Amino acid sequence: MRAVVTGGAGFIGSHLCEHLLATDHSVLCVDNLVTSSEDTVAHLMDHPRFRFEYRDVTEGLGVSGPVDAVFHLASPASPPDYLRLPLETLRVGSAGTWHALDLAADKGARFLLTSTSESYGDPQVHPQPESYWGHVNPVGPRSVYDEAKRFGEALTTAYRRERGVDAKIVRIFNTFGPRMRPDDGRAIPTFIRQALRGEPITVTGDGSQTRSLCYVDDLVDGLVRMIGSSHGGPVNLGNPHEITMLELAQWISKLTESPSEIVLVPRPQDDPEKRRPSITLARELLDWNPTTPVEHGLRETIRDFRRRVDLDTLEPQRDRLAFAPDAAARPWRSR
Repeated sequence: MRAVVTGGAGFIGSHLCEHLLATDHSVLCVDNLVTSSEDTVAHLMDHPRFRFEYRDVTEGLGVSGPVDAVFHLASPASPPDYLRLPLETLRVGSAGTWHALDLAADKGARFLLTSTSESYGDPQVHPQPESYWGHVNPVGPRSVYDEAKRFGEALTTAYRRERGVDAKIVRIFNTFGPRMRPDDGRAIPTFIRQALRGEPITVTGDGSQTRSLCYVDDLVDGLVRMIGSSHGGPVNLGNPHEITMLELAQWISKLTESPSEIVLVPRPQDDPEKRRPSITLARELLDWNPTTPVEHGLRETIRDFRRRVDLDTLEPQRDRLAFAPDAAARPWRSR
């Protein structure tokens, strides 16, 4: 098939593009690089079935030729990014989703919205099933992301009902792996960066809040299974392996053999207390289950940081980019 991946140069998007190419599909990767980089897809640029276009999906998404699938991943996704870009986050969740759905409708393509576990807010039900409507502060600082995704879900459902688009929704829980930005602001890249630098590892609050961590390869497998299924969703995709933030910091400190001390810092407003997906639907409908042990994923992510990132500047080490050892000699370009 020919797939359009919005936000395809992002962390998850780049892994999805790579997976689609490896399974003989063609990919048009669309990204405005506001929170991403061409570095993540540098190793794909010369692939005959890959094309990158620098575009902002909020301004439209016309594509020539046939399209079989639209994966809509475009959006700032880490709290520092969407707090820095609140209006842009709302715009891509609304206008960007609208344009991506229009493309799917015009081309008769399947559509997949990557929504988020943040749609559950600070949940009062644990673990979180898809039937739970959530506990979201609609005017809090995190609402620009939460409500943008919730609007995107409503819009996707409306297109499915009113225009007959084969549209699907997944709610992604905390995902990690190689190619995360070291300045992403989320827990895993922050802890790894601090540990490798020998800086204090900063855990917010008392560290008792929990997250459930899914390795990116498992997540991408779930996305592909979902768009190939007959189910509309929403369907949770995540790993039920739940861990406290203090335990995660200790784990990363051990794996990096870091001398860093762990320090507690103030916790952000509306930061969820617990987060764990119920994945019964994913197991039943998609025959999907995360299989990568969290420790293996953490080791791979740490290894990626060591070889890819200059920790003094937080810039990519051009001569050691993962999967692209000759990338420094090639000009970055959109083609």
